Amino acid sequence: MSAVEQYARAHIVTDAAIPEDETVPVVLRYDPEVDPRAVRVDLPGTHEWSFSRSLLEQGLRAPVGSGEVRVWPCGRVQAVVEFHSATGVSVVQFESKTLLRFLRRTYMAAAPVSR
Repeated sequence: MSAVEQYARAHIVTDAAIPEDETVPVVLRYDPEVDPRAVRVDLPGTHEWSFSRSLLEQGLRAPVGSGEVRVWPCGRVQAVVEFHSATGVSVVQFESKTLLRFLRRTYMAAAPVSR
């Protein structure tokens, strides 16, 4: 089994005065050796968030949340991941196809090796 790391661009949803098309770099990670059921999202300027891979998958179809993380579809081509911490909330909008590609890669990485 091998780790998966995927670089992506995402929109931070905020009331701050930033250009509408402004995107930020995000790193999506999965390491079945560390935790085969968890994915990690590294946002710029914050710590790395770890949450259930199934939460991410379910959130692409319908709103779902667990603890500090909530995921929901936003229209036909986007998804929102919301991270709650003691210092506030980060709302990040991804293209759904980016998250689907990442999930496919995680399932391929965790697939049992056939002999």
